[in-house]
Amino acid sequence: MKKIVISTGGGDAPGLNAVIYSVVHTCYRKGWEVYGSKSGYAGFLDFDEMIRLTLKDVEGIYSTGGTILGSTNKGNPFRRPVENLAGEIQIVDISDKILRNFERMGFDCHIAIGGDGSLEIAHRFAEKGMPVIGVPKTIDNDLEMTNRTFGFDTAVSTATDALDKLHSTAKSHDRVLVVEVMGRDSGWIALYSGISGGADVILIPEIPFDMEEVCNKITDNELHDKHYSIVVVAEGAITKDGKVFNKGQGRLDGTRLFSVVWVNGLPLKSANELKKIHVPWSWDICSGVGPLRHLIVCLHSVLVLLQFVLLRRRFSIIWLL
Repeated sequence: MKKIVISTGGGDAPGLNAVIYSVVHTCYRKGWEVYGSKSGYAGFLDFDEMIRLTLKDVEGIYSTGGTILGSTNKGNPFRRPVENLAGEIQIVDISDKILRNFERMGFDCHIAIGGDGSLEIAHRFAEKGMPVIGVPKTIDNDLEMTNRTFGFDTAVSTATDALDKLHSTAKSHDRVLVVEVMGRDSGWIALYSGISGGADVILIPEIPFDMEEVCNKITDNELHDKHYSIVVVAEGAITKDGKVFNKGQGRLDGTRLFSVVWVNGLPLKSANELKKIHVPWSWDICSGVGPLRHLIVCLHSVLVLLQFVLLRRRFSIIWLL
């Protein structure tokens, strides 16, 4: 009988439980056992943190957000902080211990669900001989050779819903609203939600923007009797001179995002006069429940990938959703 272990690492994303649900149901039909390592790799170090996953354990979880296994972004086994006898913190590599425990527990494959950091760790374990399936967890949709990554649809829907609600506030108070969404290196969320939510300006990392052009657009709205504007900014958006939009501040290197706009028909040339509300929406779009499409894709993909890895024990594959 084959034994599979699943772990989730990094930040939250819609669709994590759908992946876990799909793995358990797929393995059950094959007569395989599935285990879950709590909080990343904790289950490989403390056997009490390694749990058996049955059909009953995953019943209905595909329609809930988060991950039933818990997650962490501070559990790198290759760089684990440990306090020595002198009370000093040392960085040690405990990857060999995890690999030994993986083999001691009789696992045939490790399914690692995570982002850049988590999958980098999983890849290093694959290089050490652990059979690994890497499931990319990125709501940014920044993955080549695929149209959608799980969590992206939910992120866009959440951001679009926020933009829909902000229109009434912006219009009622004649405001320029700047909405920041996730996307450090990829602007898909900003682009899709900005178009769907009727934004006036969309700023993404792939296309450096000119501040004067942004201000001209807002001014043009005023001249056409539209006294409010909504600007959607991906967190990694940059100006043509290389300045990066600072997350959570609505500023560019300490300077307000817009220096010259029109409010209530009056030209403003001072940054301090700008009537602007900054609405950071980044973390809200990471949570919640993903669409059932995630579940369908997972169910169709898990079996093929498991069989592929089990036939080639020393091989790492990235699951493209």
